[in-house]
Amino acid sequence: MNTETNAGTDAATNAGTKAAGTDAGATVTEALTEHARTDSFAALDALTDAVRTLPDGAVGEPSALPDWTRGHVLAHVDGVGRALARQAEYAARGERIQPYDGGAEGRNAAIEAAATRSLAEHVDALTAVRERLAAAWPEPGSPLWDAPTSYREGPVSGCLLAWWREVRIHAVDARVGIGFVTWDAELRAHLRDFLGVRLPEGVVVSEGVVPAGGGEPHDGAESSRSLTVVSGAPVDVVAWLAGREPAGEVRATRSGADVPLPELAPWPSAQR
Repeated sequence: MNTETNAGTDAATNAGTKAAGTDAGATVTEALTEHARTDSFAALDALTDAVRTLPDGAVGEPSALPDWTRGHVLAHVDGVGRALARQAEYAARGERIQPYDGGAEGRNAAIEAAATRSLAEHVDALTAVRERLAAAWPEPGSPLWDAPTSYREGPVSGCLLAWWREVRIHAVDARVGIGFVTWDAELRAHLRDFLGVRLPEGVVVSEGVVPAGGGEPHDGAESSRSLTVVSGAPVDVVAWLAGREPAGEVRATRSGADVPLPELAPWPSAQR
């Protein structure tokens, strides 16, 4: 589910083979699963509440994503929520289904069609997808979290992690007053792990504070003078890694000297 040029998250295709940066082979603990489930509902609730307060016409205003209005982002959140809910629904019956009818083309057409909904219609859609997800996700500790799905050829727990990424990242993209500060330590750690494949060879991420007047950041990790080190506040570094414009400074250094920030590889794709 990936469209780097617009959504820049897990958002695009009929999932097929396992790929780098996926959840398919990762070990997902029960604690992380429950945290992701709870926090994703909190994110969706915050987004829905924020949309309710928007003035008329706000859906047509630009989002943080190129060529997408706020309405496009909201339509996408609704669409990806339904796509991942049905992965869990089918898995509970021992069946599989592709995330989107019509694949990437069907997904994109649905976003365009829903982008022009009224504010009330967007709120209704977000409310409905919340109810569907609440019914679709297994109970805590259920073996159904390990049931196979077509999404990245991984388990239901991987679908939940994808939804967690989607709703938290796009809640910021929608420009409704929700910021990167809502990304907690667990989400930041998950995003660093998931998005680490975007870093070029020889580039490492540090969460040390950017020192004034130059020099290398310090976070307790040994540094190599042959490596490019990307550093900044933890949430800013993760925002940069997610392809977003950080609120604070993120810089790259090599051998103590500032260098341009490296170009990131594409968002981890559901297909290779």
